[in-house]
Amino acid sequence: MAIDVSSALGLGRDATALTFWQISLRGILVFGVALVAVRCGARRFLSNKTAFDAVLGFILASMLARAVNGTAAFFPTLGGAFVLVMLHRALADCSHRSHRFGNLVKGAGATSSTIFLRGNVDRVSDVALGVYERNGQISVVRRYS
Repeated sequence: MAIDVSSALGLGRDATALTFWQISLRGILVFGVALVAVRCGARRFLSNKTAFDAVLGFILASMLARAVNGTAAFFPTLGGAFVLVMLHRALADCSHRSHRFGNLVKGAGATSSTIFLRGNVDRVSDVALGVYERNGQISVVRRYS
């Protein structure tokens, strides 16, 4: 069974003629591509947001702007945005349940080597306190004996 991608995505159609499903499928594909692209880029521009969250923000802003300015059909675009939010929520839930999937989608957390570098320590036993700050930085208080 061959799928006609052009028709499924509504390629070549007027923006206002796209259906709910075409906009939703486009959104899902753009979400996946944007997530991969942002994960490949530098984290610095994201501040303390994960690429996973930033991608949703970028795509939603773009989609909803098109609904507002009339370059896309209004109700299908709103529906597509809703589908993306639900996709984000489902992926976040899967990430919460599966450490491996969470690392794939959201990235890995701080490792012991990161803590060692930030605190200028050689062993975990040299750390009195390690704090992951709200701004995404790691603060380490060294234990003195």
